[in-house]
Amino acid sequence: MDSPDVIVIGGGTGGYSTALRAAALGLEVVLVERDKVGGTCLHRGCIPSKAMLHAAELVDGIAEARERWGVKATVDAVDWSALVATRDDIVARNHRGVQAHLTRAGVRVLAGNARLTGPRSVRVAGPGAAGGHAGARGEPGDRELTARRGLVLATGSRPRTLPGLEPDGRRVVTSDDALFAPGLPASVLVLGGGAIGVEYASFHRSLGAEVTLVEAADRIVPLEDAEVSRHLTRGLKKRGIDVRASARLLDAEVLADGVRARVRTARGETFTVEAERLLVAVGRAPVTDGLDVAAAGLATDARGFVVPADWDRLETAVPGIHVVGDLLPPPSPGLAHASFAEGLLAAETLAGLPSAPVDYAAVPRVTYSSPQTAAVGLSEAEARARGYEVEANTMPLTAVAKGMVHGQGGMVKVVTEAGGRVLGVHLVGPHVSEMIAESQLVVGWDAEPSDVARHVHPHPTLSEAVGEVFLTLAGRGLHQQEAASHASGRPLGTTPSRP
Repeated sequence: MDSPDVIVIGGGTGGYSTALRAAALGLEVVLVERDKVGGTCLHRGCIPSKAMLHAAELVDGIAEARERWGVKATVDAVDWSALVATRDDIVARNHRGVQAHLTRAGVRVLAGNARLTGPRSVRVAGPGAAGGHAGARGEPGDRELTARRGLVLATGSRPRTLPGLEPDGRRVVTSDDALFAPGLPASVLVLGGGAIGVEYASFHRSLGAEVTLVEAADRIVPLEDAEVSRHLTRGLKKRGIDVRASARLLDAEVLADGVRARVRTARGETFTVEAERLLVAVGRAPVTDGLDVAAAGLATDARGFVVPADWDRLETAVPGIHVVGDLLPPPSPGLAHASFAEGLLAAETLAGLPSAPVDYAAVPRVTYSSPQTAAVGLSEAEARARGYEVEANTMPLTAVAKGMVHGQGGMVKVVTEAGGRVLGVHLVGPHVSEMIAESQLVVGWDAEPSDVARHVHPHPTLSEAVGEVFLTLAGRGLHQQEAASHASGRPLGTTPSRP
């Protein structure tokens, strides 16, 4: 019987980061994956979707060049097969890179289905080793493993669906297969206005589809600050996306050439949407089927998550069994970059090293639509609900010259404890996904506005709007009239863009 130090079940971002870090710390690691290492993020989610969103951004840029800048360029057509080939090449190269990293680290990768048979034991049933070091290739897939130090569960998640609405990969699709459905539809109904739904609505609109976006909550991206939601809604509507919040699907019928759906608003009004494709983006559910967590003395909660007994170590009530990634309930946000951090923590804990717990409040959140959103920390409403006396200041991106150059609108909002530390930073606009890292440090290090205000932001950039808001909150603003506190009811003063 094999007895490695650590067994990792699941080769997505959480699983392979655990394996790589544990191997770097000198532990013998076996990683079991029933599909492909890289998981949903690499093969069906983050990477392929962002590749396609980049292509959509290029199409939007050509339209802007023509309509705003006088560049006489047009898009004759979108070659779907060429888009797919480029996307698949990016995914394949990343996949080979992950495999190579695991091989160099000495991680044994077994392809197969893992089932827990005890607190430290696993039975693997499958075709054999895949992607491990040279000595692991061709090993029998059916085997018993026992971990000397512990197990890490990293089995990930799958898209949730709605009762009576079965995905077929063509007319009714989920976020896992939306990019792999045949061709470009002329119209799309997107159910779910969270980050995934908004991104897919944005992508399809950029490539010419008529898009209806339906969200049951009273606003899209409901986990974000209300002002972020308003700005994003405005931006999507400006692009011609029909955004319907406070609306629920009543039923849907798959037709020969599309889907017909009935939707009811919170006011009781019913309307019908006909589209070539219906995309279900109503969240994701943890995957534990076939894992038999009960055999290890574990149980899932009502939602299917495995809840840690010790969040600081991500360790369950069974000593030596740790959980990372989408198998964790909130406050873990179900984001790939959070699972990387969780993997590092689990590996270092199993190696006996002290490791700081994941600071979930300082994990950035990004929606890669057009416009983009990016945020870290508490929204204004969350801060007030927690009892903080709040000061919040906003500034439109068009108040700085680079924001006017981009011409897409947007804003910066900073939420602080009155007279104290920064609680949250919220951005909407072009390229804000690349601007949030600074604010992650601000929130994570409990900085105050005056700490940030003494650092100089480059001019002209979009990021100087962030710097200007911190200057204003520190009482040193040049282009806003005064620090604006929502608590005091003072207006948000701004002046025209600097030259």
